[in-house]
Amino acid sequence: MSRREEILSRISEVVAIPSCAHKAIVLLNDPDAAIEELARIIEHDPGLTVNLLKIVNASFFGDNRPMTTAREAIARLGTAQVLQFVVSTGVAPSFVQKIEGYDLSPSMHLQHSVTVAMAARQLGSVLGLAPPEYTFTAGLVSGIGKILLGAYVQVVVEPIMSLAFKEGLSFDQAEDRVLGINHAELGGMLLEKWGLPKDISDVVRYHLRPDEYVGENLVLDLVHIGNVLAKMIGAGLGADGLNYVPSTRVAGRLGLTPAILDTVSANVVEELGEAWDLFLECAEDSCPT
Repeated sequence: MSRREEILSRISEVVAIPSCAHKAIVLLNDPDAAIEELARIIEHDPGLTVNLLKIVNASFFGDNRPMTTAREAIARLGTAQVLQFVVSTGVAPSFVQKIEGYDLSPSMHLQHSVTVAMAARQLGSVLGLAPPEYTFTAGLVSGIGKILLGAYVQVVVEPIMSLAFKEGLSFDQAEDRVLGINHAELGGMLLEKWGLPKDISDVVRYHLRPDEYVGENLVLDLVHIGNVLAKMIGAGLGADGLNYVPSTRVAGRLGLTPAILDTVSANVVEELGEAWDLFLECAEDSCPT
């Protein structure tokens, strides 16, 4: 069995997102699904209900009458933002752990992931674009392949880093050479297995190498640059550090300039400071006791 085949076989051992979250995701991807059915699923999970009301009341509608039921919150948010919430809270507990092979301490990976998501969304805003609501979600889960490689495969990072420096490869290229697969590709495959929309799993799979994606994909471009900006900001850097190659094609398509990148970075740092405590509290509340 090749190293790649061995790694792919371990996907079946990954603990999936909670069943209620998975059911909610399936419904959210069905345009004919009723809000009542979605609310019933979320209402039967205390953790999802508490976190939904916490985020809605603290972040969105603090000055209005507080939302008291999942049904109210879903009606106010709309299905796109509820999808973002369900994926975030369903996946977040997996992010608050040490990822051995990548030298990421507990919550460092979550910090990096939140920063990528914020940077992608802020970049779209600064550029005056109107990207889909799932842009934040795609950025948030873009690095989930590291969890599998670090926690389930127990990757040893030294041979990857050594090859990268010796032959001038990016970290993901060195992963391919040593492991037969890179964490972005594996992450996309994992999300497909979990039943997340292809729009999201494709972004995760190609976010390090957008030039390999056939066609143009605005969310992919934004998440790719969002990942670069998160690393430049220094949020949750692990052993792989800055050893990635930004796409000049994406930069050209988006019309990026140093001034735009500086503005986005400043906005993200400010937003991260305001939202980090709330998001981390939500993630910790989702963890099993």
